[in-house]
Amino acid sequence: MSKNKTLLPILATIAITSLSAMSHAAAVEFTSQDWQVACDNTRTCRLAGYQAENNSELPVSVLLIRRAGANASVDGQVKFGGAKESSAKALMQLGNRHRISLFIDGKDLGETKPFSAAAGNAELTSAQVSALLEALTKSSKIELVLRNSRWQLSDKGASSVMLKADEAQGRVGTSSAFVRSNDAKKPNSTVLPPKAAPSLRFVAPNPNAAPSSNKKFVMRSSQLSAMMKSTMRDADSDCPSLSDKNSWRVSRLNSTQLLAQHECWTGAYNAGMGIWVLNDTKPYKPTLVTTSATDYDKGKITSVQKGRGIGDCLSKTDWVWTGKAFEKSHESTTGLCRMVEAGGAWQMPTYVTEVKMSR
Repeated sequence: MSKNKTLLPILATIAITSLSAMSHAAAVEFTSQDWQVACDNTRTCRLAGYQAENNSELPVSVLLIRRAGANASVDGQVKFGGAKESSAKALMQLGNRHRISLFIDGKDLGETKPFSAAAGNAELTSAQVSALLEALTKSSKIELVLRNSRWQLSDKGASSVMLKADEAQGRVGTSSAFVRSNDAKKPNSTVLPPKAAPSLRFVAPNPNAAPSSNKKFVMRSSQLSAMMKSTMRDADSDCPSLSDKNSWRVSRLNSTQLLAQHECWTGAYNAGMGIWVLNDTKPYKPTLVTTSATDYDKGKITSVQKGRGIGDCLSKTDWVWTGKAFEKSHESTTGLCRMVEAGGAWQMPTYVTEVKMSR
């Protein structure tokens, strides 16, 4: 059974708000036209804008990052796409002697900081960031210029995502809001403070641990499949390949717990593997971690899914083993599918943690 799973929530204008029980800070992801905002569980917000969707000859993206707190500044970066020949030629000209210039409504706002070949982008100056933020709240012509090439950044949808960021950080009605009204009366002291990222302790599995029961785990594939169905609301949809004759892969995590893996689904350009944790003796108590894993390696699970076949946008989720269970350690997308870069232009997390190694 084929299943075309597209996990990125970036192909339509949507707003998703989820509450992390560990951090008590809302994670927000919202897309409007040519702009997207993602705020993670520490209340850091990242706003990414692109060229208009019908203008793929010169792909460009700007990323604006604002952390939580009353006195947080805004950092800006610009990245050119190299998927098209016209932009690729201009990219080849980048170097210490040539910098990108920002123009807003025909006015030259000066050159960015030097282009970083390692990072693949150039940082905007603080003056450029301020001018850009003001321009994005109204209709503006925004261009990034390098020699004779001009990339046009769309302003469509920017004010909507800026307002969403203001809401997420508690800035509406304050002077530090992106979108300010003339009657802003709330003091900046009311702005929400940053939240600390949850701390996780990674414990390396011990595949050679001696079973506490001194009995070898033995179970037929059909029995495993039947047992794992009970961990899902709709196994036929979530893991249609569970009943296939593909073999299970079972490995030991510690003296009492096992990890079980089985192919779950295959789509046009994505695939997902199911991963469960279970006891090695009755009661087995299987726990589903995910049906969309793409890799498992020594206590770390990764799911990377394309937003579309050409792979210019991705979603990613990671889990780490903490000794008794797998805990989600990271969740992000790479922004909109706009031909800026293979794999996506930016890292835009909605969930972050601090992972410490167990000694």
